[in-house]
Amino acid sequence: MSVRFGKNSSVLHTSVKKIILVLCLAIPLFLPGCQSRFAESENKAFRRFTNEVFCQETAANTISIHYTLKNPEEFGIEEAHATFGQFSTDTRQQMAAVENLETAMEKFSYHKLDVQNRLTYDVMKAYLERAKENARYLLYEEPLGLVSGIQTQLPVVLSEYPLEDRSDVDTYLALLKTTPEYFDSLIGFEREKAEAGLFMSDEAAKQVMMQCNAFMGMGENNYLISTFVERVKTIRELSEKEKSDYIEKNALMLNSYVLPSYNKLMAAVEELRGTGKNEAGLCYYPDGKEYYEHIVQSQVGSKRTVREMQEMAKQQMAEDVAAMEQVIGLAGKPQNDSEEQEAEAGEAAQNGAETGSLIEEVLETASIQAASAGAVNPVSILKTLEDGIAGNFPKPPEINVNVKYVPKALQAHLSPAFYMIPAIDDYEDNVIYVNEAHMGNALTLFTTLAHEGYPGHLYQTIYYADTKPDPIRNIFNFGGYVEGWATYAEMASYSLAPLKKEQAVLLQRNSSMVLGLYTLADIGIHYDGWSKEETEAFFADYGLRDTAVVDRIYDLIIGSPGNYLKYYIGYLEFLELKKEWIQEKGEEFSQKKFHEAVLTVGPAPFELVEKYMWEMEKP
Repeated sequence: MSVRFGKNSSVLHTSVKKIILVLCLAIPLFLPGCQSRFAESENKAFRRFTNEVFCQETAANTISIHYTLKNPEEFGIEEAHATFGQFSTDTRQQMAAVENLETAMEKFSYHKLDVQNRLTYDVMKAYLERAKENARYLLYEEPLGLVSGIQTQLPVVLSEYPLEDRSDVDTYLALLKTTPEYFDSLIGFEREKAEAGLFMSDEAAKQVMMQCNAFMGMGENNYLISTFVERVKTIRELSEKEKSDYIEKNALMLNSYVLPSYNKLMAAVEELRGTGKNEAGLCYYPDGKEYYEHIVQSQVGSKRTVREMQEMAKQQMAEDVAAMEQVIGLAGKPQNDSEEQEAEAGEAAQNGAETGSLIEEVLETASIQAASAGAVNPVSILKTLEDGIAGNFPKPPEINVNVKYVPKALQAHLSPAFYMIPAIDDYEDNVIYVNEAHMGNALTLFTTLAHEGYPGHLYQTIYYADTKPDPIRNIFNFGGYVEGWATYAEMASYSLAPLKKEQAVLLQRNSSMVLGLYTLADIGIHYDGWSKEETEAFFADYGLRDTAVVDRIYDLIIGSPGNYLKYYIGYLEFLELKKEWIQEKGEEFSQKKFHEAVLTVGPAPFELVEKYMWEMEKP
């Protein structure tokens, strides 16, 4: 079966977890006070404990404070000096911190906790287990990743830094002044990676330098200047003279501290380029195969082995092939035996070149239909999506959303779109960035906004925030849940687009197939050691024979191991949960009830979502 690949389909959407700019969780070293246990119930004591952990972690750096909370003082957090935080390679300190926190948690009686606190306890425990594994592979981590590395994310984070009063402006400018020391610690980390033989590939280093250069080359049009002006002008307590002075000082800080830091980082990457001992997948590093299994399970939030995930992907792809062939009249029903399904899919890949052309025609027609139906304006699309999901998804809280566009100078280096996660105590105002360079047609814009907006990242975030969860849940990152849900939402959006049913099925299944192929390539490259030539042969079997495009996909996967599995395996995990829910509920199955349950559980490993979704069901 040939599938249709978009021109920019090798780049994924993302949500920007704005507080994560340091390499690892700074876990506090303390035990819960014994004296409080006599005055408080076990549940109150546990919430007090988690609040202390939350406050200490959030206060670890300025970005964490100002993006996590609008009013940190209401949580008892007093801001210290401005800082981005530091990179550390001290694994013993990290292990000690994790073990200390685990000891603190053991002081609580798990069975005396209510369901929400038990869920929080389980999530914390799972996260700490993952943190211990992370400590073993600390130098394998890559903060300069090609998809969401610091070099591309930091400018976006700074451009959205909330400026509401004079104090915010002073803190922001003080933060810019600390960029050199933050980048020095980042460079130090990269040097230690190089000494351990774990520095990035030459091609990845080249891409990182290009990304840095693109930001530095913006000159007077740098959006850290224009966005600062926009924000400062809205601060009423400032006089026009003060606003002008601050605008001038911001430009000075950018040119004196931020841009030189980028220049220094670029020079360091250039210096270290060539020290990497591996231009291929992770499996060629010492313990690389084990590390890949760890990061995949960690990022996805699944205990499935890599081989189990691989088989899961193949089975879904076989179902997608069968569904597509049925729509276009090429074949009958799907087989039950997975080997027969795989053989059938492979056969179709060899002989179905005409299918790819048909999908291309359907996509062009569908895009014209979407455009003619008005699906070209982001605000109207978001409204259409919000209204369209009302029957099958629980009602979200009322919020505001502002759609912005990626600056042209950075379009080649940023994702097609991304959602900026709001403060947990001020989630009414939300921002989605759209990269116009990747929006090839109206249908792409429609499904992208479903992924980032309704019922994707924005919807999942604000719905969960409205349940008023324990604040500590917001400092944990479970990419498989978050990106898996957004992919699930994107797939659902085809049925909401102005398309015929057959068009929607064909294009949705094709989209799923493409993600499946990237997932198999990710596993093939990092776990099985595929070369570029083997990767080219793999994609050629499915109709993509442009070696330049495949080589870009290969380089992207090399630079971001396991990234595609967050999206695709995360999506498949939600489908598995749905099957289980349907089987249990039978004729009483309700999509809205299922969505309500998994959304109320919130971001967590999938085994915990499965465990707790039954307890979150509302009458």
